[in-house]
Amino acid sequence: MTLHYPDYPDHINQLIEAALAAADPATAVQRHLHWNGRTLAIGQPIIHTHHPSDGRIYLISVGKAAVPMALAAAQTLGERLHAGVIIAKRGEHDWQSDIAGTLLEERRDDFPLYTASHPLSDEIGVQATTAVHDLLTATTAHDLVLCLISGGASALLTQPILPLSDWQQLTQALLKSGCTINELNRVRRQLDRVKGGGLAQWAAPATCVALILSDVVGSPLEAIGSGPTVHTTETLADAVSVLARYQVGNRLETAVWQRIIQTMHQMKEQPIPEAAPAYNLIIGDVRQAAQAAQIKAAQLGFTPHLITAQLEGEAREVGRVAAAIAKDTLPGHCYLLGGETTVTVRGQGKGGRNQETALSAAIALQGVPNRVVASFASDGEDGPTPAAGAVVTGETVGNGRAYRLNPHTHLNQNDSYTYFQQLDTHNHAASPENPPPTTLLHTGPTGTNVNDLIVILSYSNNEQ
Repeated sequence: MTLHYPDYPDHINQLIEAALAAADPATAVQRHLHWNGRTLAIGQPIIHTHHPSDGRIYLISVGKAAVPMALAAAQTLGERLHAGVIIAKRGEHDWQSDIAGTLLEERRDDFPLYTASHPLSDEIGVQATTAVHDLLTATTAHDLVLCLISGGASALLTQPILPLSDWQQLTQALLKSGCTINELNRVRRQLDRVKGGGLAQWAAPATCVALILSDVVGSPLEAIGSGPTVHTTETLADAVSVLARYQVGNRLETAVWQRIIQTMHQMKEQPIPEAAPAYNLIIGDVRQAAQAAQIKAAQLGFTPHLITAQLEGEAREVGRVAAAIAKDTLPGHCYLLGGETTVTVRGQGKGGRNQETALSAAIALQGVPNRVVASFASDGEDGPTPAAGAVVTGETVGNGRAYRLNPHTHLNQNDSYTYFQQLDTHNHAASPENPPPTTLLHTGPTGTNVNDLIVILSYSNNEQ
């Protein structure tokens, strides 16, 4: 099969579609919920069984994939579900229309849907979490609490010990500090009652089973959604070490930082609670998505290579590495890297980690023919932008300079989105009937979240 460089936009789109299909949250849930006669079997292999005549089944679904995961569970369990709470991300997507005509809409009083803010928690998220707590106060030892956890749950499921405004400022400071999601959630677990096993504590004495769609590199259970069903033995000192390492106090208003310090001082004498029993199972992650893209790449005619599903690092550094791989790649090969980078925000621009990765790669790849690097977020939302990421080639920077766009200036200002948006706008204006391929990738909210994927494609130098 001959691979042609001008076809790269279609190739990238097909690889993205394959990766997202493999990360479909509804399919993942249904793979792990089965009726064996009159008994519910959970997991492959089975990790727990439940007979509805023994007790009620509660449903708690939280995260960016909360609605499709809840719908999948409702389709399998039907009227056997007693009650529940769904907490999804508020945004462009109308989750209410998704549940129209389903059991969850017919019994909306039993299964209220809350749409809360992400990545910064808001009052609705706190109210929704309180509703979860209040619902679970009625559980008995015979009941089952089925928790469906996906990326974004850390912000959406929250009962912070701090005042909400302080909690928001602390989260924002950590997000801009360059710390990893694991480190961010280490702080969250100490300062939020529902995290670090808090949800499992609320579910007790019922059996708690969590089906988890991972958005954290390596899928450590305690880090996904800040581990609401995973007991932690961490102490406040672990959170303090993160705050000190990234000098978070310097990023906050003095009064806010003093209140945080005072709160942590008051917490020092708090004992670590005993673990509440819970079963936790990863049902989807970036490796599955990357492997599906690998299969699709082979079908398209590439020789595919999955380098890693545990990529981490500063986005601009990872971008340079991706460009270096592209430069050394033989024609007809596809390299895939799954994981999640971080951005240390120093400028005042607009962008996301995937766009910053792509812009850095474009600078390093300048002038190299027939090489493509794409980086995208599986949830379709890269930072505070409407784009999922970006795709660049050796021509990207040269095209931008034709419109006096300086990639280094935009990169230094963490302004990758503005760079790509202006480049796409200029390209379309210059050739409205036959514009070059856009750099920004737009998928819209995908309803799933399993980290990010970098795709590197190489074509023959004879193909122009």
